[in-house]
Formats: sequence, C-alpha cells, structure tokens
Amino acid sequence: MTNIVLNVVVLVLVATVTGWTLRRHRAGPLLWTAAVMVVLTLVFDTIMIAVGLYTYAPDKILGVYLVGAPLEDFAYPLAAVLLLPAVWTWVGDGRRQRHAGGQS
Repeated sequence: MTNIVLNVVVLVLVATVTGWTLRRHRAGPLLWTAAVMVVLTLVFDTIMIAVGLYTYAPDKILGVYLVGAPLEDFAYPLAAVLLLPAVWTWVGDGRRQRHAGGQS
C-alpha cells in the first residue's frame, strides 16, 4: 500500500469520526489553522529532507512534491486539525457532564 492510499483512508476515517463534533465549531479558525499547519509542514519538511534527516522509498510515494515536501506529508497536519479540536470538545463535554452530575 502506498502512503497516499493510507493517508486518504486515515483522513476519511478521521473526518467521519470528527465531522459531527466539528459542526459546532466555526469553520474560519479551523481553516486558518489548517493553512498555518500546511505552511509549517511545507517549510520544515523541506528543510529536514534537504539536510538528509529522512528519505522516502520512491515506490511508496506519488513523487509529487510541494517545494521539497512530498504530498503525503500534508495528511498529518490535516488530521491533527480535525482531531485536536474534536478531542478537546469530547474531553470538555465529559468534564462538564461529570461536574454537572456531581453537583446535583
């Protein structure tokens, strides 16, 4: 399995699991966060690959690079942008329910 197939499967799964929760959030901050994360990934992955910190097996990637970062690397920050606010919401909702239930 190539990295792009794995990335698409993971992103679809993450989007499915977090979609309902993220509907409560405003889209603007999520989009800005995604843009910042993509830019940071672009810059730092390009630097790390250029100095030889890691390499990719050519048969596992598409070979499409944005500056110096392979396309597949951008799935990780996008998954984080979806997962972190959703988990934060789930944990916060759970804490609110425990506190509300404990005060009755």
